[in-house]
Amino acid sequence: MQMKTANALEFPSKPKIGMISLGCAKNLVDAEIMLGSVLQRGMEITSRPEDADVLVINTCAFIDSAKEESIEAILEAHQQRRLNRRADQKLIVSGCMSQRFAKELRREIPEVDAFIGLDQVSELGKIVEKILGKRPTLNAQRPTPKTDSWTLEIGRSALGVDSKNGDLDIGFANTRPTYIPDYDTPRFRLTPAHFAYLKIAEGCNHPCSFCVIPQMRGKHRSRPPQSVLEEIRGLVSEGVREINLISQDTTYYGMDLWQVKAGPRQPVDSTHGPTLAALLREIQKIEGEFWVRLLYTHPAHWSDELIETIAGCDKVARYIDIPLQHIDESVLRRMRRETSRAHIENLIHKLRAGIPGVTLRTTFIVGFPGETDGEFASLLDFIQQSKFERLGIFKYSQEEGSRAAKMPGQIPARIKNARFRDAMSVQQQIAQDIARERVGMELKLLVDQPHFARTEGDAPDVDARVVLSKAAPVGEFIWRRITGTRGYDLLA
Repeated sequence: MQMKTANALEFPSKPKIGMISLGCAKNLVDAEIMLGSVLQRGMEITSRPEDADVLVINTCAFIDSAKEESIEAILEAHQQRRLNRRADQKLIVSGCMSQRFAKELRREIPEVDAFIGLDQVSELGKIVEKILGKRPTLNAQRPTPKTDSWTLEIGRSALGVDSKNGDLDIGFANTRPTYIPDYDTPRFRLTPAHFAYLKIAEGCNHPCSFCVIPQMRGKHRSRPPQSVLEEIRGLVSEGVREINLISQDTTYYGMDLWQVKAGPRQPVDSTHGPTLAALLREIQKIEGEFWVRLLYTHPAHWSDELIETIAGCDKVARYIDIPLQHIDESVLRRMRRETSRAHIENLIHKLRAGIPGVTLRTTFIVGFPGETDGEFASLLDFIQQSKFERLGIFKYSQEEGSRAAKMPGQIPARIKNARFRDAMSVQQQIAQDIARERVGMELKLLVDQPHFARTEGDAPDVDARVVLSKAAPVGEFIWRRITGTRGYDLLA
C-alpha cells in the first residue's frame, strides 16, 4: 500500500511510536495499518520500545494462552516504563483483547492511556495526537499488578465504557466492528520486503461453538475485488514475491457482496457475484513473477470451480490451509462446524485429485468437551490415513462467552496434554516420511535469508524451511535439488 500524506499536528520533535504485535497474521495487518496512520501524521516508528514516546501493545484474545501473553506484555511494558524512568511514555492497548474487554482492562490496568478497538486501527495517528496533548499519565509510578486469577476472568461484564476525561473516547468496544481496509489505506509493512499478508475480508459468520471471533471481529465483510487487485498490483510493483491472502473465512470471500444474500451454508457460485475463484482468475492476469497463497479456508465453502481454478492458475501456490478441527461426527456436531465427516473426506479426495502436488495444511482441536477416548482414536486414525503434509494441534481452550464453555464434560488438562502429545507424535512421523520423499527432487524455492528458503508448500512462520548449503539472494526465486532432511526441514 502506498503511503498518503496529511497535515499533522506540530510537535516540538517528531514523536516516536513503538509497536509490539501479538497473535496471528490478521492481527499483524492491523498493526501495519496502525503504523501507517502514525506515519501519515508525521510521526516516526521505532523498533526499540524504550525509545518510544507512545508504545502500542496489539493484543490477541483467541485462547487463554494468548490472553495471558497479552496481559503479560502490557504489564511488562508498564514495568519497563518505570524502570527506564519514562513516566512520560504513553501506553496504548489495541487488538482483540482491547476490543473485547475494554471495560475490564481499564479497571484493572488504569496505567494504560487508551484502549482502542478494531474499528480504530486506521485512526491511531489521531488518537496518539490526542494522548500526547494530555497531561502526564496518572498512576505512572503505581505498583504493577500481578498476573494472577483476574487475568483470565476478564469478560464477565458488559462492554461499553464512557470516557470520563472528555478528550478521548476510550470505550470503543460497545459495538461489533465494521471496519475493513482498502487498497490505498496507509500501511507500514512489518514483514520482509519479499512477502506480505493481504487481508481480503474481515469477520466471520460461522457459529462454531468453541470460538468467540465473531463476537470480537464482527460479521463477515469482504473487500471489493478491485480493491484487492489494486493492492496486489502495488505489492508486485514493489518487488513482493509472495502474497498470502488472509481472512477469518477465505473461501466465503465475496459472497456477502451478492445481491441475493448468501447464508453460511450457501453453495459457492460465481454466477451470483464475486467469489474467491473469480478473484484468483483476475490475480492470474497480473504481470510479474509471484506466488499467491490461500490461508484460513473453511471446508464448507470449497467448490469444484475453486479447485479447477487453482489447478489452472500457476501463480496460485499448490498449498491449501484448511482448518478441519475434528473428524468424528459427534464432535463436529457439538462444535457446530457445519461439515460432516463424509463432506471432509470427499473434499480431501477432490483436492488431491484436482490439484496435483498440492500441500494440505490443517489444524485439529483435542480435548473438546465430551471428547471420548473413542472419538479421539477416530481422529488419530484419520490423521494416520490422510497424511497431511502440514498439521497443527490445539488443546481445547474454554473461552468465556462461547457455547462450548458451558458444555458438560470439560476435559482435564492432563488428558488434553496427553492427547496433544499422541497426535503430534503421529504427525511428526508422517511429516518426516513426506520430507524424505522429496530428496532428489528439483524444487522452486523462495529465499527468506541467505541460507534459508521455502518451497511452494511452506507458508511463512508456521511451516518448514529449506536449509541452503550455498547462499542465495534474499527475496528471489531459485531452483535447488533437495539433498537431505533435518527433522521437518529439507536440505539443498
